[in-house]
Amino acid sequence: MKSFKVFLLLFSSFINAQNSFEIFNDKKKVTIPFRQINNLTFINMKVNDVDLTFLLDTGVSETLLFSLENKEVQFKNVEKIRFTGLGGSDYIEGIKSTHNKIFINKDFGDSNHEIYLILDEDFNFSSHVGIPVNGIIGYNFFKDHLIKLDFEKHLITVYNEKYYPEKKFKSFEKLPITIEVKKPYIITEVQQTKSFFPAKMLLDLGNSDAMWLFPNRIPNFNYNRPNIDDFLGRGFNGDIYGKRSRMHAVKLGENTLNLPIVSMPSPESVQSLNFVKDRIGSIGADILKRFIIAFDYKNQFFYLKKTPAVKNPFKFNMSGLDIKHDGMRWENDLVKIDLPKNNKETTTNEINVYSEASNFQYKFVLKPEYSVAGVRENSPGFIADIRKGDKLIEINGKSTADMSLQQINEIFMSEENKTIKIRVIRNSVTLEKAILLKDPIPYQEN
Repeated sequence: MKSFKVFLLLFSSFINAQNSFEIFNDKKKVTIPFRQINNLTFINMKVNDVDLTFLLDTGVSETLLFSLENKEVQFKNVEKIRFTGLGGSDYIEGIKSTHNKIFINKDFGDSNHEIYLILDEDFNFSSHVGIPVNGIIGYNFFKDHLIKLDFEKHLITVYNEKYYPEKKFKSFEKLPITIEVKKPYIITEVQQTKSFFPAKMLLDLGNSDAMWLFPNRIPNFNYNRPNIDDFLGRGFNGDIYGKRSRMHAVKLGENTLNLPIVSMPSPESVQSLNFVKDRIGSIGADILKRFIIAFDYKNQFFYLKKTPAVKNPFKFNMSGLDIKHDGMRWENDLVKIDLPKNNKETTTNEINVYSEASNFQYKFVLKPEYSVAGVRENSPGFIADIRKGDKLIEINGKSTADMSLQQINEIFMSEENKTIKIRVIRNSVTLEKAILLKDPIPYQEN
């Protein structure tokens, strides 16, 4: 599974934004459902009256839009700007737009919102999530209210500060944080091998990994073995490469999480990134999702309450395959039915055509297509001769057209020494392959 993280450094024109989400109708709280895919949190919003899907990310300062998926949104008061951030190049161009309306529901929104449009068509991670994603929202969503995320119920709760719910958080651990450059930081402890050491970490809801560490910011840093060279994700300025391994433990409050997977970007990937003082890494969503959490930016506190998921092991894509979603295609199935009185029926994702001469129905259904976006060198997928560009059509006898990208990735993380049988199409030829899943980074005492 490809991890995702956006690092963004913004010019001084960003500093004076007046974005402010409000709770309307004097509601004590507002609840917002969300989808969690590959550890990431997605919410639906209306931008200038158009329905869009955004990634919720505490690691991003401003509201970003990079894809409209054939939808039309009107933007006013625009000017050109430049973004810089993680990746190889110096900057990419974009557009700043002011006085936009963003509403998540009738009780929560902002009628004077700044949005930054990214013009680089390559910056779009929808294919690696499996759903259309139009943008990212960060600091402005969190800055004015206490916001709780329940990953078991897939529910966000926004609390009205007039009715501060102190009693609701008595069972939570309350930890101090700092808000620096519009992002939340916490002091915790990490244990790379034998002893814990203090670490200033970004609480990064938009990072799908468990942890990131920046080796060039840690004195006398040594990589744990075994480790692998890997593609870590994509930033604004290009692909991010580095190493992955496991570390002994990390503490979050009173909770110790054992053997988390840590990603370590190469120095070249972070050369354009401005770090806040003393930061050495990030706590990502693969850790945060194991708790019920709440952010209180105004008072600079972070709340957490462990769930049974805190004991779950940290899993890794053992196939070495990065799979992407290639869009949808129409498929037809012949299904025996009792003929309805009405001979025509249409729904959003399927078209049904009935024959009066028989009791069969041709059902045309939109189904997903997947392909291999990358293969890690010397991985099980590499050894099985699976190649970038192969069309993935079947896993263990089941058509991938009936699977989500999340389900595919879960199979590749399922069980070490398990054989996964897949079928791919390469240059119009169907090939059958077998992948023996192997964890390339089992923890070893160093």
